[in-house]
Amino acid sequence: METCDYSVKPLFAEPYFVTNIADAISPRQVEFINELKMLQNQVNLISEDLYIFKRPELRTIADAVQRALDTYASEIMGIAQHLYVTQSWALANPPGVGMHGHAHSNSIVSGSLYYCDLPEPGSNMIFDRHRMYQQLALTPEEGKANIYNTTKNAIQPKKGDLVLFSSSLLHFVEPNQSSETRHSIAFNTFLKGQLGSFRDVSELVLS
Repeated sequence: METCDYSVKPLFAEPYFVTNIADAISPRQVEFINELKMLQNQVNLISEDLYIFKRPELRTIADAVQRALDTYASEIMGIAQHLYVTQSWALANPPGVGMHGHAHSNSIVSGSLYYCDLPEPGSNMIFDRHRMYQQLALTPEEGKANIYNTTKNAIQPKKGDLVLFSSSLLHFVEPNQSSETRHSIAFNTFLKGQLGSFRDVSELVLS
């Protein structure tokens, strides 16, 4: 098929942010998190405590997460407002178990922290660009996927990785193909500071 001359340029980009905070996590903290009481959460397990970063035992981890959020707000989002953690919880995926596709309500940026050794083979975290029902399934032909048309992207985290991403992004975790449990921490955030303008009667102060 004959093609015309053309150029393609990026219009918008959706970031995800990765930093490693293994130095802020002690073996005793790993033990503490792994001993938290867990409850059934659809297919995987979730901690009964949904504010675990408020625990004094996890202070160094919470501080490291906050430093990453400060960087994300300032350098990636380019905003003057302050991001802070709202809810935070531990997750466990036993062998054969993944995590269903979901996004995070009432949150600006969400995060996943891989605070301990991950089983092998690893389970990818999959991001889906579609945020709603797709009436037309337009899938790129084999060999023609690129950053403009791909529907899904995968990342495989390693021990100590902290991943930050927009809470509105649909994401899921592949089934755990190993014989060991896959552990992680997840959290949500919101904003503090002033939005809008007093003189334009659009001011909103969040504290």
